[in-house]
Amino acid sequence: MPHVRAMRTGDSGGDRSTMRTGRQYPPARAEIPPAVTAAAVGRRVRAVWQNRLGGLTCEAGTGPDRWFVKWMPAAGGTDLRGEAARLRWAAPFTPVPRLVSQGRDESGSWLVTAALPGQNAASGRWQAQPQTAVRAIGEGLRAMHESLPVDSCPFSWSAESRLAELRRQLSQGRLDPAWWSSPGPPLRTSQALDLLAGPPPIDRLVVCHGDSCAPNTLLTDDGHWSAHVDLGDLGLADRWADLAIATWNVTLNYGPGWESLLLDAYGVPLDAARTGYYRLLGRCY
Repeated sequence: MPHVRAMRTGDSGGDRSTMRTGRQYPPARAEIPPAVTAAAVGRRVRAVWQNRLGGLTCEAGTGPDRWFVKWMPAAGGTDLRGEAARLRWAAPFTPVPRLVSQGRDESGSWLVTAALPGQNAASGRWQAQPQTAVRAIGEGLRAMHESLPVDSCPFSWSAESRLAELRRQLSQGRLDPAWWSSPGPPLRTSQALDLLAGPPPIDRLVVCHGDSCAPNTLLTDDGHWSAHVDLGDLGLADRWADLAIATWNVTLNYGPGWESLLLDAYGVPLDAARTGYYRLLGRCY
């Protein structure tokens, strides 16, 4: 099995507005899997995102009734049934895409959702208005954390569960043992795991988004947050697991100097220790 570079959130794959899966605009001749064509039910399909694991997000149809079809190959290690379950659970509490259908076969798994109004916060329009976009991201993240019920959430995104998964991937050869992306000096994967072995005490337990980067917050025309998308990692965790990535990503998308505005909009002062910990954890697959 080929090594997967030990990066997750923050590896832009050539597009600084992307985070968890290293998404990028697909090649002009992106091959649409037959399962995606079938899931689109006769709608015209256009690939709009592609990640390094071979996964695609496609737009099906046009106008307000269009759908999005997300597809992941079986070899990619991600089964989209988990995201479908999270969408169903979250929908009664906070604005998320409506699940149309889901499925899987020997080639991979797919997820079909109805399009939502608004533009993502990393679109060209909002990159030109960073103060509005960053404030909306912070307010939207706080609203999501306040709305999703901790007591009934069946999903975990805790540091402990993520570390266990990392160790499993390392034992299977899916992480490069020699290199871990770090904001400071280069680290070996074993060094990074040692640093991450003792998570800080939980500040506040919430249901985290799991990939709180700018493209996953949608904004209305008047600049208010309207919904969140890409919920494949939604689960219980310290709120700083989301905040660390959200503040990091606004710098990637809008340039330096916007982290304080996001935290002000959320309503919390900077916690440097938890931010540093969750940013290091967030750099892995």
